[in-house]
Order: sequence, then structure tokens, then C-alpha cells
Amino acid sequence: MVKKAYKYRLYPDAEQAELLAKTFGCVRFVYNEILRYRTDAYYAPKESVSYVGANTRLTAIKKQPELSWLNQVSSVPLQQCLRNQQAAFSNFFTGKAKYPSLKKKNG
Repeated sequence: MVKKAYKYRLYPDAEQAELLAKTFGCVRFVYNEILRYRTDAYYAPKESVSYVGANTRLTAIKKQPELSWLNQVSSVPLQQCLRNQQAAFSNFFTGKAKYPSLKKKNG
């Protein structure tokens, strides 16, 4: 069986590039915010936050007036970053990976 891979390069126009940058920034913010929330919840009352709890926290964050800019992007990437974070925690608790880290602007 032969496996093939394809590599694509996208050339977004200015409007698309701006939307992508906003989306990546919002995803990074949500990931870091929920990671802090999960870490604080674990160390304070020793409780575990599931995906459902993280998604509930995301809804509460999006309703805050000072964070209304999170509503300018699609909710799908924000929820997907929570799923990725849940997988990272699952890998951590099974011993396959290190504790999830905060995401940075580069990359």
C-alpha cells in the first residue's frame, strides 16, 4: 500500500488574514484561560473539571462584557481547543505526556 501526502499553501487576502489572526488569538486566550481555571480548581478544592465543565466556563466567559470580542469569531474553533485540551489532560493522567502548558503568541 502506497501512502501519499499533499502539502497546500494558502494565500488569504487581507480580510481573511485578519479573521484568521483574530481566531488564533481567541483560541489561544480561551485555551490559556480554561487551563488556569482547571489548574485553580484542582489545587483549591481538589476537584476535576471535565469537558462539559470547561464548556460551561467558556459560555460564562463569552457573556462577560469586557470579553465580548470572543463573539466575533466562530464558536467551533473555541470548542475544538477545549476538546484538544481535554485530550491533553487525558494523556497527562495516563502518563503519556507532560502537564499541558500555556500557549504563546508565536507558532
